[in-house]
Amino acid sequence: MARSPWRAVGGAMLALLLVLVGVLVAALLLRTYTLPSRQLTWQGPAGTAVRLTQEERQQLRRALVGAIRIPTVSFSEDEQNVTALAEFGEYIRRVFPGVFSSSIIKHEVIAEYSHLFTVQGSDPSLRPYMILAHLDVVPAPPEGWDVPPFSGEERDGYIYGRGTLDDKSNVIGVLQALELLLKRNYRPKRSFFIGFGHDEEVSGHKGAMKIVEKLQSRGVKLLFVADEGLAVLDGVIQGVKTPVALIGTTEKGSITLNLTVNQPPGHSSMPPAETSIGILAAAVSRLESNPMPNLFGEGPEASMFEQIAGEFVFPLNVMMANLWLFSPIISRVLEHKPSSNAMVRTTTAITIFNAGFKSNVIPATARATVNFRLHPSQTVAEVLDIVKNTLHDERVEISVVNSFDPLPISPYDESSFGYQILQRTIHSVFSAAPVAPGVCIGNTDSRHFVNLTDSIYRFSPFKLKPEDLPRIHGFNERISLEGLEQLTQFYYQLIQNADSDKVPVAHQATHEL
Repeated sequence: MARSPWRAVGGAMLALLLVLVGVLVAALLLRTYTLPSRQLTWQGPAGTAVRLTQEERQQLRRALVGAIRIPTVSFSEDEQNVTALAEFGEYIRRVFPGVFSSSIIKHEVIAEYSHLFTVQGSDPSLRPYMILAHLDVVPAPPEGWDVPPFSGEERDGYIYGRGTLDDKSNVIGVLQALELLLKRNYRPKRSFFIGFGHDEEVSGHKGAMKIVEKLQSRGVKLLFVADEGLAVLDGVIQGVKTPVALIGTTEKGSITLNLTVNQPPGHSSMPPAETSIGILAAAVSRLESNPMPNLFGEGPEASMFEQIAGEFVFPLNVMMANLWLFSPIISRVLEHKPSSNAMVRTTTAITIFNAGFKSNVIPATARATVNFRLHPSQTVAEVLDIVKNTLHDERVEISVVNSFDPLPISPYDESSFGYQILQRTIHSVFSAAPVAPGVCIGNTDSRHFVNLTDSIYRFSPFKLKPEDLPRIHGFNERISLEGLEQLTQFYYQLIQNADSDKVPVAHQATHEL
């Protein structure tokens, strides 16, 4: 019996399909295992590490504990503990006498409570850079804490208290590093500034913005800015085998809206079909039920995953190395956790709801406050349009309390001095941890510096485990003694590394099949 020609064609098509599948698999594996490795070999001299004496270690510990005990709380833009802020200024003068008495350092108090240090380098031809941190902290009611939040109590190798992570550890770490460098007769080659704002937690309008105005009046242009932000994440990114350092190359924008509904008031015994509260509740429910679009791949988050692809376990390493194919799957997976969902879209948070004053009175007015954190690829105008279309109810008044677009994405390629200096320092201090660009989902004082430089990087030099994330602005905030010393080591080496007059060059190995 003659063989069917259709069977022959089908066999040929199956063979071709198998060949194509084989080619695709080979291409995926080739890309996965030929990506640059995290193992970098840096050219040129690097900053030397500091060996703290036992006395210096104790001094560092005492410095942070004392800082935590000063409750520099910001409640709102109009309500801060200014007495504590003034006390903090006197405190750092006592604790770091070398910094305040050095002939190469000029100290200025800005807007009564912020601080600006100008460290004069030996080579005026080199453009200066800037290190930022902030003095204020968010409120910390004692309920829910294992220790009083402003005690600076030490337990099991950790210092507890509000500000240990955000952000007094960076304030103390920078000053301690500079104090140690001066003590060891180090004279920086490149000039730099240190800025401590006093109202970062409530906008930075009175602190960081005034520091910027002062620098602008002097015609200062910065090579780069380093501020708090992302960190060395240990076990935070699911499927990653090693700690990964993420540098925030941008931060999300923000919109705060008030939604208001006004309806005739009345007695609860004769309710209308819809009340002001019901209309508003339905409106905010629509916002929560219709999240902003998933924009994975349109910001630096895709580059982040691709650059650390080799650190993922199989088969995630293949998927992350080939986002051109697997991006839709990855983006859907990231939506399932609040921390990763914030990376892929503009988030919507209902934060305040006010209505009513008596159980038997239907109120005339209901008001809600909604905060959106904007993905780097969206603008304030675009998000407002989506909100209006989602609410689709003329009875809901929309008013903008405040807003700003996402920050520009700072460069992170091989020619970017600031990024490469940070990467080199991270590799030295954190045992060659892989480094990648990321999106800072919170906002920092650095956003006010965009007119002084196009290179702004947000990195807090300490390790964070999954259980540490809720401690920031939450209960039982803490930092380990080892982490505090490591943080100080980071700034000690960063200042030295930044003295280079060339962009650090690193040789990258590749994964081999």
